[in-house]
Amino acid sequence: MVGDGTLGMLLLCLGAGSVAAMWITGPMCSHFGSRPVVGCASVVAALMLPILAFAPTPASLCIALLLFGAAVGSLDVAMNVHAIEVERSSPTPLMSGFHAMYSVGGFAGAAVMTAALSLRITPLLSTLAAAAVMLAAASVIWPRLLRTASRGPRGPLFVMPHGLILIISGLAAITFLTEGALLDWSALLVTSSGLLPREQGGLGYMLFSIAMTLGRFSGDRVVARIGNGATLFWGGIVTIVGFSLLLLAPVAALAMAGFILIGLGASNLVPVLFRRAGTQTVMPAALAIAAMTMTGYAGILVGPALIGFVAHGSSLRTAFWMLAALIGLVPATARWISPAASSA
Repeated sequence: MVGDGTLGMLLLCLGAGSVAAMWITGPMCSHFGSRPVVGCASVVAALMLPILAFAPTPASLCIALLLFGAAVGSLDVAMNVHAIEVERSSPTPLMSGFHAMYSVGGFAGAAVMTAALSLRITPLLSTLAAAAVMLAAASVIWPRLLRTASRGPRGPLFVMPHGLILIISGLAAITFLTEGALLDWSALLVTSSGLLPREQGGLGYMLFSIAMTLGRFSGDRVVARIGNGATLFWGGIVTIVGFSLLLLAPVAALAMAGFILIGLGASNLVPVLFRRAGTQTVMPAALAIAAMTMTGYAGILVGPALIGFVAHGSSLRTAFWMLAALIGLVPATARWISPAASSA
C-alpha cells in the first residue's frame, strides 16, 4: 500500500510522461509520418502495461508510468494525425467515427478489466492478456496504415501556437474540462441536491457517456449534412441547454435528460476541432494537433481541481454554471473558426 502523497506523485509521473511525449510527437509525425509513431507507441504501451502490475518499488513504478504515459501520449497525438490523413483521402467525414471507437475502447477496457478482477484473475495475468490483445491489434493494423512521411524539405521542429490554433486549443481544453468535471463531480452534484441516492450517483455520467458515444457514431453524417461550423454552433447550444436542464431540474428524470443532452451536444465538438486543426494553414498540421492534444489533456488534469476550488469558494452548482458559460465560447466562435466557405 502507498500513501496519498506517493499515489499523487505516481499519477503525476503518468501525466508528465504523456505531456512530454505529446510535445515531441508532433515534430516526429511531421518529419517521419504518423505510421511509425503509431506502431512504435502501440508496442511500447503494450510492453509497459504488465510492468505496472508487478513493479516492486515506487521508484520503478514511477519510471514505468513515465514510459507508459509517454507511449499513450504519443498515441493520442499520432492517431489523430493519422485520422486526419485518412479523412483527407475520403470523400466523406470520418473523424467523429474514429472518436466514437475511442469511446467504445474505453468502455470495453474498463468492463473487461473489471470482470477479470471480479473473477479474481490477478492484475498481472489481466494486464498480460490485455497486452497480448494490444500487440495482436498493432500487428494487424501496421501493414494497413497510410505511409505519409513528409516529402521534400523537412518542416520546423517547433512552431509557437498562435492565432487560430490558440483558440481551437482553448476550446478543446474547455470541452475536455467539461468531460472531466462530469466524471469527477456530477455524482456529488445530483446526490447532494437530493435528486438521486448515493448508490445511484454515477447514473448521470453513465448516461452522458452513452449519449456521447452514440452522438459520435452519427456525427460524421451530421457534419456531412450541415458542416463543421454549424456542428460546433448547435453542439454548443445543445450542451448549454443540457447544463441548464441539469442545474434547474426539480426531479431526477429531468436532470438525467440534461446529462443526455450534454453528451449529445458535446459529442462532436472535439472531433470537429481536431479536423479544423488538421486543415488550417497557420502551422504544420501535426504540430497543431500536438498543441491541441496537450491543451486538452491539461483541461482534463487541471479542470476537476479548478471545479473543486470554485465549489469550495462558492458552490458546486455555481461551478457547473461556470462550465456552461465556458462552453458558450464554442457557439460564439464557431463561425470564425469554421467560416461558411470551409465549413463542409
